[in-house]
Amino acid sequence: MLLNRWWRRSPCTPTNRGCNGHSDISRGGQVVLSFVGLGLFDLYDISIKGLECIRKADHIFLETYTSRIMGSSREDMEEYYQKPITLVGREDVEQHPDAFLDLAKDTDVVFLTGGDPMVSTTHMDLRIRACRKGIPTAIIHGSSISSAVCGLSGLQNYRFGKSCSVPFPHKNWFPMTPIEVIAQNLSLDLHTLVFLDIQKDRYMTIREAIELLEVMAGRKGISIPLYVGVARAGSEKPVVAAGTAGTLKNTDFGSPLHILIIPAELHVMEREYLELFAGL
Repeated sequence: MLLNRWWRRSPCTPTNRGCNGHSDISRGGQVVLSFVGLGLFDLYDISIKGLECIRKADHIFLETYTSRIMGSSREDMEEYYQKPITLVGREDVEQHPDAFLDLAKDTDVVFLTGGDPMVSTTHMDLRIRACRKGIPTAIIHGSSISSAVCGLSGLQNYRFGKSCSVPFPHKNWFPMTPIEVIAQNLSLDLHTLVFLDIQKDRYMTIREAIELLEVMAGRKGISIPLYVGVARAGSEKPVVAAGTAGTLKNTDFGSPLHILIIPAELHVMEREYLELFAGL
């Protein structure tokens, strides 16, 4: 009974069906703030539900700092969606979200992200803020790099531990957190998904990330025997390669986005998959 009473009182209680076609938070039958995942590579990765939701929206915002849709520009999207799009950066979302949250009080707002909307904690925080303001929300999921790398590499999803990110060093700032996460995962026989830094005017490459990780590994006194690099997941011609640090630093992965995996001990099927599809 207590749970039932709390559920009826909650401002985020699901009521009618939203524009994503699922039972979700709505007002007057129309979802007000929708988080829509764009998928991995270009504008054609979006789901039909997501596309319909965008075309019904009054305002569209595209977040550009956690991921990028490299196969399509904003202009491509605006032409395809037949809607203007406002770009928002990290500071806009994390420090000044009221610019679009206030719009969502009275109009239908869509917040676009690369991949899946709720993989990033910053998007979860934004949904929490909206809920606390009494703004109804909904999620339309998109394909995520977290699952795509499993299909491309053959490394089983249940064997991945905590992920980490490698940032570009800044002056005297050289964080060791990535190698600590990797070392902990390896000790537990778990793979590590390593996200590479995205900045306004540059994208970290696999070569750059490996060079940084090798420095970190040297400082920590460990070695990384095997890397798996993936470039342009979701495109028609992704590149997947497995090997030592030296091998991958000399591999031409082409244009971004790039991502790395540090595998643990390989299962026989994982090894065979990497041999066939990643040149191990």
